[in-house]
Amino acid sequence: MTKNRKAKPKKPKKKRPGGARTSRRDQRRKTVQRLDWRGVRVAVSYEPDWPGMSEGAPEAATAHLEVKRISPDWALVPITETGYRSHFLPRGTVEGVGGPVAYVKAWLDEASKSPDWKRREQQSRQLSLF
Repeated sequence: MTKNRKAKPKKPKKKRPGGARTSRRDQRRKTVQRLDWRGVRVAVSYEPDWPGMSEGAPEAATAHLEVKRISPDWALVPITETGYRSHFLPRGTVEGVGGPVAYVKAWLDEASKSPDWKRREQQSRQLSLF
């Protein structure tokens, strides 16, 4: 035998001006910026308080950085083989370098110095019959 349970009423979401609703995720500050790195257009998304824990547990505050290759589609980026990279890091690290775009540019510049990247870049420039 099963008991009939009443469903809990849902709390209405806060509304934005114009009638749009806000979610908990919208209340966190996420920025998206563009970067041109050696002719490759990249989108840089940054959320300084990714899990939204800075108020309740500041020691657990984590930032989230996303890097996506936009164009050209075939271009290589030294920090990812797929054109997308998600990276979690301690809050404040990105701000200490000058912001998300400065952080990603420095990361790309540093990664482009590796022998593996130089080999991949050289191979992409050479035509192959096979």
